[in-house]
Amino acid sequence: MVWTRDNLRDRQRVVHWDVFRAHVDNGMERVLDMYSAGEQRIYNSYNLKRVGLSQKAFQDGNFSLVIKDVTMNDKGLYSCNLHHLYCHLYETVRVQLNVTKSRRKEQRYWDGQKAVYVVLLGSTVVLPCINRRNVWTDWSNEEEDQQVVHWDRQSPGIYHDRADRLVDLYASGEQRSYGPSFLRKKMNISNQAFSEGDFSLTISDLQVTDQGLYSCHLHHHYCGLHERRQFQVTVEPPVIRATVPAKALPSADKDANKGESPRVINVVLPDHRQHFLLPLGFVLTAFLLLAFVVLVIILITRRRRVTEIYSLESTRSNRSRSCSDEFEMDVAEASLPIREPDDRLDFKNNLLKEVNMNTTSKVIDLDKGKS
Repeated sequence: MVWTRDNLRDRQRVVHWDVFRAHVDNGMERVLDMYSAGEQRIYNSYNLKRVGLSQKAFQDGNFSLVIKDVTMNDKGLYSCNLHHLYCHLYETVRVQLNVTKSRRKEQRYWDGQKAVYVVLLGSTVVLPCINRRNVWTDWSNEEEDQQVVHWDRQSPGIYHDRADRLVDLYASGEQRSYGPSFLRKKMNISNQAFSEGDFSLTISDLQVTDQGLYSCHLHHHYCGLHERRQFQVTVEPPVIRATVPAKALPSADKDANKGESPRVINVVLPDHRQHFLLPLGFVLTAFLLLAFVVLVIILITRRRRVTEIYSLESTRSNRSRSCSDEFEMDVAEASLPIREPDDRLDFKNNLLKEVNMNTTSKVIDLDKGKS
């Protein structure tokens, strides 16, 4: 859009002041902004009628910020941002503002990166932001503020400062050609160059004398832009190549006496058997592989079952043995109380017999004593 013609004459520019406070959570804050075709917009109601810019900022290029009745909350890093939406230009100026209660500490100095202003509490301060370039002030319809393209040619052995001017074309549509009339007719630029952005130079009937270094210069006087393209053109005479004469076709009379030579056409037919056996072999191979996998799975499962059966039988035999041992112990324990009474009876009978024998012997002894 910068290099094409601006029919709307839109030179929209904007300036906005921001402040950064380190002691605040949301450090960056927009103070105000102003468009070239609009009014000022102040974002904080506290700054109404206290902070502002000059209404002629875009006429005289003075975008300085005026702060009245300075408070401690005004302390921070201020930035003046200039945006040119048409030329795609951006410029920033930073100013550090510090507030003091002592008049002795008031000062202004440069810390190497930005200007530092130490002002008295309650006073009025002007933070500077001045840019008087034409691109930031109002534009005019003068010729030097237009866009222009011109083509130069530097012949071999000629310095660039003596290059020949070929053609000029302004954004207004005015075209100026230089040199003799035949040169004007063969070198031209399209009249739609600034609307299409195509500034190509057309050279017709190219000759050896047209060779040299061509340069295209694009000047945007309003935006202060300049671009250059260079092309080295070399013209050589056409190369003459020896042409081989075309061979004449044999006449029909000569071929009429000769017999036609047989024409052999080799036709390769595909073997249908191979085409049939090839997929069949793939199918059989896949089937055998599947059968082998199934067989391996069956053998593995049967082996697992056999091992499980053997393990179950071993556990059952161990359980039966333990049960028989326990049963024998129970039988032995159960038989003991049955035998205990018989032994006791025999013991009692023997005791009774011995007692009887003793008593009878004592009776006999008594009888003998009596006698």
